[in-house]
Amino acid sequence: MRHSLLVCLGLSLPYFAFANGHGPVFGLSTPTLGKGQASFDFAVMSLRQPSKSSLMLKYLWGYGVTEDLQISMSTHSPIETVPFPSRTRGSLMMQGNGDIEALVLWRFHRDDYDIGNRFETTVIISGSIPTEKNRGGVSVGNSLHAALVTGYASRVTYLWIGGGYHHYFERGRDQLGGLWYGSFVFGWRPPLFREDYPKPDWRVFIESLAEFPGRNTVNGIEDANSGGSRVLVGPTVLGLYGDWGISGGVLFPIHQKLNGSQPSENVRMMVTLTYWI
Repeated sequence: MRHSLLVCLGLSLPYFAFANGHGPVFGLSTPTLGKGQASFDFAVMSLRQPSKSSLMLKYLWGYGVTEDLQISMSTHSPIETVPFPSRTRGSLMMQGNGDIEALVLWRFHRDDYDIGNRFETTVIISGSIPTEKNRGGVSVGNSLHAALVTGYASRVTYLWIGGGYHHYFERGRDQLGGLWYGSFVFGWRPPLFREDYPKPDWRVFIESLAEFPGRNTVNGIEDANSGGSRVLVGPTVLGLYGDWGISGGVLFPIHQKLNGSQPSENVRMMVTLTYWI
């Protein structure tokens, strides 16, 4: 059993979350749990806006059915909420909302063409049930999400490109706009950290997210103060040592075009502490 403690700290920005302890912080990646391997992740998430901030605990259970097939489920415990949470995804637990979500990861393609080098592709499908009736003035329905990520991984470099779509179903005459998104991750393991345990293991990444939330519908009418686009880029790091892992980084917006009076973002920041037993 893998037990993980993840603490996510936000600074001046609307969204912070967690990624799994061996991958990128914000973007999609291809790895799945090994056959029979189980995992439990605990996260503290904060979403900060100019006048208010949220605090949420999240839990993720994962199980490797086979080496290439993983099932997971996430739940949460909200402590403080904000009236207009950001809609964003990327890594498995990038949601800023309080949905209960079940996920299936299938790594359907893998090419081990050299020792420690592989090219692989993973599809992610999930469904979620909201635990709140209203989000940002819009009644919230159930949702479905699908994503595809492909890339290369070795002991030295990592490259993952992926994207997905999150669709919300109508509830009453309201409907949250769907979210199209894409992610790009490039990682490098410096020569100093390429030794096996007990030597420390550090990797550095450049990550990017592009998000295109659609407009919400309220009482059958599109909300002009919703939807738009943004692109964020920034550095992240991942460190592993024995039973411990730590990752973190920042994303800075290089493009923001938000409809209506929506607040813009300055930076996203996340720090993750992981412990395995």
